[in-house]
Amino acid sequence: MIKYAILGASGHGKVVADALFQMTNVKDIIFFDDAYPAAKSIGCWSIEGNTQDLICRQSEFHGAVVAIGNNFIRYAKQLDLVSNGVKIISVVHPKAVVSTFATIGAGTVILAGAIVNSDAYVAAACIINSNAVVEHDCKLCEAVHISPGANVGGGVVIGQHSWVGIGSCVKQMVRVGNNVIIGAGSVVVKNVVDNITVVGCPAKAMR
Repeated sequence: MIKYAILGASGHGKVVADALFQMTNVKDIIFFDDAYPAAKSIGCWSIEGNTQDLICRQSEFHGAVVAIGNNFIRYAKQLDLVSNGVKIISVVHPKAVVSTFATIGAGTVILAGAIVNSDAYVAAACIINSNAVVEHDCKLCEAVHISPGANVGGGVVIGQHSWVGIGSCVKQMVRVGNNVIIGAGSVVVKNVVDNITVVGCPAKAMR
């Protein structure tokens, strides 16, 4: 029986679980969350332990994925699982379009309607959410989140832990630093330095 583990019992976790069912002949999904045992179920799925429980039970599963929206926590949890021998899988919804020539890192989740084009490089533990577009020759570093409906033009580089907000656009060839938040609906037309939030059209740093 094909069986997977998901760490992170949240709304995002439910979407990841649904994508897993859509893409494979998976028979069972078990959730783990550090809120256990206070939380014991999410939707139709059971929560059967915390991070350590998943590590102890890893031999039961064909693989695991971390489904936590917070970029920093998601990546830290993935590194913890990897260091303890857990096999990390990527999840690509069958209604996403991913180029044969794109590179997708372990633990990355690509959801329905998303497009990842030729020679894009997507590192570990990223989220490319519903109907997002990552164009040719982009580079997304570890634990980036491209939110629903966001568009990232060709040749863009986005640094670790950065978040491209819902419905926003990043112009081709722009470089976005580490730990950046791009506000919802913003239009980024020039490079963005590390550790800031930008909003608006054109996007500017928040004071």
